[in-house]
Amino acid sequence: MNEDGQMTTAKSVRFERLLPGPIERVWEYLTETNLLPGWFGEGVIEHRSGGEVRLMGGHIRGVITQWNPPRRLAYTWNVFNPGEVTSHYPESYLMFELEPRGNDVLLTLTHLPIGEGFEKQNAMGWHTFLDMLGAAVRGSVPEPRNAYMKRNAERYGVDLANLAR
Repeated sequence: MNEDGQMTTAKSVRFERLLPGPIERVWEYLTETNLLPGWFGEGVIEHRSGGEVRLMGGHIRGVITQWNPPRRLAYTWNVFNPGEVTSHYPESYLMFELEPRGNDVLLTLTHLPIGEGFEKQNAMGWHTFLDMLGAAVRGSVPEPRNAYMKRNAERYGVDLANLAR
């Protein structure tokens, strides 16, 4: 046993996307219950620090750790299988940061830590959700999620028939 602290490096995924503004509109797509289904699926994000996050029919659950409209939203990220009361996956953290860039908005997404063996799959998933968010914010109807998933699986070298669990 070693009682001294050990330095470790957590794996993370980070994306930047330039989206049409204004910043308040992008914020609404990240937080409003009526806009989430267009890119993320059915869900609720309670508008306050300590608020509940419930996405994709309860598949993702968490608690808001930072609520700073319209600049920063961060929450815990817990994956639940159908019927589970306790997640069998480690908790992680998701942060969206928004910064005006002229008429556009720079969105930065950071998700960490990423579990061993889930890196490519995680990047594929977030790339897919951000593609869908971009289409929605631009006023287009996003393609079905599986169309984006297929393209992004190829991009990241993920075998959709053998996803890590």
